[in-house]
Amino acid sequence: MNETNEGLKFKAVDEDGRQIDCEALFCFQSPETKKNYIAYTDHSIDDEGNTRVYASVYDPKDLKSYSDNEFAALPLKPIETEREWETVETILNEMQKQVEQADQEGTAASAN
Repeated sequence: MNETNEGLKFKAVDEDGRQIDCEALFCFQSPETKKNYIAYTDHSIDDEGNTRVYASVYDPKDLKSYSDNEFAALPLKPIETEREWETVETILNEMQKQVEQADQEGTAASAN
């Protein structure tokens, strides 16, 4: 269900028209909604010291590549329902647990 896209960088445009550098955390398609989702971050920090994470819906058929293959455009759409947000949050929490577990295993291995 999860498709990791670590390192995929892109620019998003905010409501004020400013370009923001972002990095995809993961993409997945929900079997329930049949929609594709992308979770991403701009690496900004919230008031509690956490990295801000955003999520949107996208349609792979809307991907437009340009001649240099260095640039593509993909419209991101807002998530519409609370159930969709719950699905994204569940996947995000699973991914975070995997990262924390890998960090713990790496720390334990380096201590030996």
